[in-house]
Formats: sequence, C-alpha cells, structure tokens
Amino acid sequence: MIRKYLFLLSLCLGDQIYAQEIHFKIPDTLRNKDYDYLFDRIEESQNDSFKKSLYLKSFLVKSKTEKNSEEVVNGYKNYLHHSPENLKLTYADSMIYTAKKSKDNALIGSAYLSKGILYYSRKKLNYALDNYLIANSYISKTNDKYLIYKTKYNIANIKYFLGFYDEAVSLFKECIIYFKENKENKENKENKENNDRGYLNSLHSLGLCYNRIGNYGLCSQINEIGLEEGKRLANDEMREYFILSEGVNQYFRGNYATAINKINYSLQVIQKKKDFGNEAVGYFYIGKSYWNLKNPKIAIHYFKKVDAVFEDKGYIRPDLRNNYELLISYFKSKNNPEQQLHYIEKLLKVDSILTSRYKYVSGRIHKDYDTKELLVQKKSIEKLLTQEERDSFIKSGVIIFLFLFVVLLIYQHIRNRKLYRRRFHELMKKDQASTKVESKNTKYGIEDINPDTVALTLKQLEKFEKGKRFLEKELTETKLAISFGSNIKYLAKVIAHYRGKKFVKYISDLKVDYLINRLKEDNKFHHYNNKALADEAGFSSTERFTKAFYSRTGVPATYFMEELRKKEPLDLTYNSQEDNCFKKDEI
Repeated sequence: MIRKYLFLLSLCLGDQIYAQEIHFKIPDTLRNKDYDYLFDRIEESQNDSFKKSLYLKSFLVKSKTEKNSEEVVNGYKNYLHHSPENLKLTYADSMIYTAKKSKDNALIGSAYLSKGILYYSRKKLNYALDNYLIANSYISKTNDKYLIYKTKYNIANIKYFLGFYDEAVSLFKECIIYFKENKENKENKENKENNDRGYLNSLHSLGLCYNRIGNYGLCSQINEIGLEEGKRLANDEMREYFILSEGVNQYFRGNYATAINKINYSLQVIQKKKDFGNEAVGYFYIGKSYWNLKNPKIAIHYFKKVDAVFEDKGYIRPDLRNNYELLISYFKSKNNPEQQLHYIEKLLKVDSILTSRYKYVSGRIHKDYDTKELLVQKKSIEKLLTQEERDSFIKSGVIIFLFLFVVLLIYQHIRNRKLYRRRFHELMKKDQASTKVESKNTKYGIEDINPDTVALTLKQLEKFEKGKRFLEKELTETKLAISFGSNIKYLAKVIAHYRGKKFVKYISDLKVDYLINRLKEDNKFHHYNNKALADEAGFSSTERFTKAFYSRTGVPATYFMEELRKKEPLDLTYNSQEDNCFKKDEI
C-alpha cells in the first residue's frame, strides 16, 4: 500500500513537472545547443538557481521534443542530482517510467541502478539492493560492459556493508581492472570521466575492505595508490575519502594522533558534501582515538556527534554500535544512571535497526552488550532511578518541612516579641495600686460561712498583703490558716470567692506584683538573674518563679529584664556586691 501510494504521488508530481514543461519555451540562444553543452551549463551554474533551472528545463524539454528516450532519462537524472531530497525519488521514478517505455534493457537497467544509488546514499541498503538486483536483471541481457561493472561495483558495496568482505574484495578487484584498462570508452569524454570515477571509487572501497579484514598494510598501500592515481588523472573527487580511509586505518594501527589529524583534515570537505555517513564514521574514530589516548572527555564529545547523526539521519552500521557501548561505560563510571539509561535505550534501538537492516549477518555482529544483558541493566537502572527519585522526594519533603518549621519558628518569635513588647509597655504603665491583687466586689457572701468570719478573714488577708508576708519562702495554705485562727477550708473559699484564685496562684501573683514594683522603683534589680529574683520574692525554685512570672504577665522574665536594662541611661553603672546578682540565668 505504501509503495502504491508513493508511486501515485510520484505520478502527480510528474504531472506538475510536465505542466511546467508545456508552458516552457527554450530560449533562442539555447535552441540549437547540443546536450553536452546544456549538461556543461548545468554543472557550471551550481550557485545560480535561476540559470540552473533554465538549463535543466531546456535539456528535458529538448529531449522530449526530439523524443530521445535516452536523453529524457538523462534529463530526469539531471533533475535528480540537482533537486531537493524530497523530489529525488520522483525524478528517479520518472527515469524508470521513461526507460520502460523505450523497452531498452540498458536504459531500464541504468534507471533502476540510479534509483538504487539514491537509496544507497540514504543508507537504505535493503531498498538499494532491491533496485540493484532489478537493474542487474536488465543489464545482464546487454553487452554494455560499463553498466555491467557499474552494477557489479554497487552490489560489491552492499556486500561490504553486510560484512561479506571476501566477496566484496573479489568484485572490487574486477571493477578496478575494467575501469583502469578499458579502452573502448576513452574516446568519449563523459565515459572517460565515468571510468576514472569508477576506478578511484573501486580502489577506495577495496581499501576499506582490507581494513575491515585486518590487512592494514594493504589498506595503506591502496590509499596511497588512490591518492597518486587521482593526481595522475587530475581527479580530486576521492582525495579526502582516501585520507579519511587512511585516518581510520591509522587508528587500527595504533597511531592515534596521526588518525585524528588525517580524519579531521578529511572532514572539512566531507561535511561540505553533506556526506553524513562518512561524517559519522570520522567522528567515531576520532572519539575512539581520544579514548585510547586516555582523554575520555574529548572522546565523549565526538561520540555524542555520532549519536546526533543517528538521531537526525537514522544512520548506523555495525562498527558504530561500539559508540553506544563506550557512552554507557563512561556514564556508568561517572555514576550517572540517567545518562547510562539514556544510552542503553539508544543501544537497544540501534540493535533493533541493525538486526532489521543487516538481517543476513546480524548473528555475526560482535556485541559486548547483548540485548538480554542490556534489558537487565535497563531494568536495574530504572529501579535505581525510581528509588533515587523516591529518596529525592522524601529528602525534598524533609527539607521543605524543616524550612517551613524554621519559618514558623521565626514567625512565632517575631510575633511573640511584638506581643511581649506590647505587654511590657502595658505593665510599665500600671501604677502600684493597680498591681495589687484585686478584690472581687460581690453583694453576696459565702452561704456556708458566717459573714462575721468572712469579714474577719478578709481583714486578715489585707493585713497579710500589706505586710508582704507572702514573701515567706515556705508559706503554705495550712500555715496561713493557722496564723489566721481559721481553717484551710474557710480560707480557701474566701480567697477563691473574693480574690478569684486558688491559694497557690494567689500567693504567686502577689510575689510577681511585688517584684514588678521593685523593678520599677530600683534599677539595681535590673541586673538580677532569675535565681536572684526568685529568692527576692520568696519562690522556692527558679523554675516556679519563671512559670509564675509568665503566667501573671504573659512575658518571660528574661525578656522583661532585657527591656528594663534597655531603658537605663547610657552612663548608668551598677557595682553591687550582693550575692547572686550577676549570676547567669539557670533556666
């Protein structure tokens, strides 16, 4: 279905091209020019799109007007070589369509060969091989030696990429002999150029085969011959490719610095030609050279370039598989499970493509990380990352909780300081009278106590308060009741009813109020610590004093003292020798 759709699409595009041709008229200056002239003008106008389009149309329209099938095919081939990638297959199909109408086996075979070469340039080897075999079925019926060996050369390239190096070597040697020694086409300039190109290409491919089978000496010899022959033939199209081949060969010979220099030199031209396949190979072997020179940081930079080509173009071949093994190894050594997992997933994808693309030799691909092991590692790393993510979440939660807790503490501290300051000022504004323990004004007495007894107890309490007997340290409710000639029950009820408090609270508040008044009146008390203040007010312990002070005032005793000291004149000094005055707080 997909191929049928693409074929119909190509026909539609072909109709659009044909419609443009109907409205195009060859300029008078070009009307009588031959095909060689127009072809040369096409080649010369690479940087002028207007002129190039003019010559391309003139060539194709001239060939169709003259009903010259061979030149019509060449016209579409011109378009194939000089058009955007998305249109190239359309022109290839137009070549085949025209060639089939001519019923010329050589022309049909040549058209299929061109389409196969297009697929090969896109590294779609299965499609390329399909078209080469179809081309061979037509060309084998002819006596066209050039096309026979051109097909043989392209099939040899497929064998090279599939790993059948010995078979490829045999075919490339045959091609070298033919393209070098063939005499019949040398009179024709175009055929001579084709033979020269075929000869140099075959030499280059033979060198690659020698490298792959480990014969590095022969590979270097072939590369040297290729460079010399290119000079002799005045053809430098393959110069950088021989240098790249030798750079890779030097890597295998252990000459890593030489390999880096040669490959870098060749890449300057190969990149301009947009040959992404050889660009990726160059990056890989530069990276491998740096890796063996113990410079993994630079090596990884180049390995990532190989991966970028794979992501952009989908290009991969068996030896480049090691690129991902090294990336995985590197990030494993750096304890970076995220990147390790990323490249494990990439390697699984690479294996899937290689198995599909090189299915005939997939069992021969050397793997240091087989699929089963990769899946185990992948699962292990995913589990580790999940655990790390969980731990990270918990850590983040704890950090956030602690942060919020600290913020809350700071907020409470600030809020409390404001509250303490307000309460401090309120306490300082109260006069001495208002700090006395208030008496409740009530019209009613206590039902189960004689009113006279109540009145007597109240007078005794007032005398008790004025005489500051509450400062006694070991004062208890029993002692006070006995001193009043009363009983504990009556005394507790009177204090609760008329002072609104229980006995302990009543005594504590009296002590605190006394201290506050003394602190207001005498600056020397400002330098007392909590223990000294507790002793001064008759508290049995510092802890009871601080609790009682906060309960009565709503302000910590230490804060109250700090604020009092702030209010002292700057030149105020106090040198009291009283015991405990300058001791640190014991709370």
